Amino acid sequence: MQFDDVRAEPGGKGRDMDVGLLRDRRPFEHRVGLTPGGVKALTDRGHRVYVESTAGLGAGFTDEEYRKVGATIVFSDEEALLRSQMVLRISPPLPAEYARFQPGQVVLSSWHLALAPAERFATLLERRIATVGYEIIEDDQGHAPVLQAMSEIAGRLAVTIGSGLLLNEFGGKGLLICGSPGIPPASLVILGAGTLGRAAAETARGIGAHVVVLDRDVEALRRVQDRVGFDVPTMIATRRNLEKALGFADLFLCAVAVHGERTPVLVTRDMLKLMKPRSVIMDLSIDQGGCCETSRPTDFSSPTYEVDGIIHFCVPNLPSTASRASTRALTNTILPYVEEIADKGFDRAVADNGALRRGTYTYDGACVRKWLAERLGVPFRDPAGSTP
Repeated sequence: MQFDDVRAEPGGKGRDMDVGLLRDRRPFEHRVGLTPGGVKALTDRGHRVYVESTAGLGAGFTDEEYRKVGATIVFSDEEALLRSQMVLRISPPLPAEYARFQPGQVVLSSWHLALAPAERFATLLERRIATVGYEIIEDDQGHAPVLQAMSEIAGRLAVTIGSGLLLNEFGGKGLLICGSPGIPPASLVILGAGTLGRAAAETARGIGAHVVVLDRDVEALRRVQDRVGFDVPTMIATRRNLEKALGFADLFLCAVAVHGERTPVLVTRDMLKLMKPRSVIMDLSIDQGGCCETSRPTDFSSPTYEVDGIIHFCVPNLPSTASRASTRALTNTILPYVEEIADKGFDRAVADNGALRRGTYTYDGACVRKWLAERLGVPFRDPAGSTP
């Protein structure tokens, strides 16, 4: 198998492509794959875009706005899927949706396939679906542009939501995160100094919270202090330091991520005993499995639960609560990749673009991420076509 088996036409212009924009059916998901402006960029290049009716409504974009920029509105996801060579989604497909993708389709979504059951992965291979995961697209400098954009929003939202969770009516201890004259602020501990952790630290410090950041990477901690200031203490995330931080944290934010893989469990149930009663854990690593032993996914119908007197908030896809802003941020980051696939065809686009190549999970009936193929026991083929 070669990614560049199908070449673009002379001049770099590939065949016109049919692109489908689906309404996300996952509960509490309000985002959509592209704004009307993003769709216009595709139709201006001669591509056809089929938008499922009401797909953008949760983010405040009407069918008429999409129609005005050249999209065709269709009235079922089935029609959008049948008409499209490339499909744009937001959240991981629901179990029943896997078998509905058309053989050979290109599907861009947040897949999180490191956590997918083997039978769903097998369906993707059997139907020869090309899957591009927003969460694993990585440029030549090692940056994950889509993940970074969503993490920046999630970090800011975490402070807004976390400040509410500290209040009595939401089960907390009745603390004000920013304090007040003569009253100290709440203590926010952030585990993970990546994009999400830095955004949360900057936001929380800006409103007066006491913030401490832990990470195993000294350079990551240095970037936090460079951006937020030296009045934010940092600690190396050894077990001893983690236990110490749990002891004084009013709000403990888990922002750990291992690119494309399951998050390691760093906070055990026994360690909860170190926390003060009615303290709050927000595990925003839950998309990739969570870094607390006691974490399990929740949603906004029942966002919190209690374990050993500690409140847990483990809602995945937090940016969906700011759906319009998040859809704009997503469009800004994915549109160049979508345009390249549409202009050149998937094979040539992935051959030319290393970020897309690194962001691909499956292609032509095989897994192209070696560690994942080994874990699931499925065929692996590398992007150059050789099999080790």
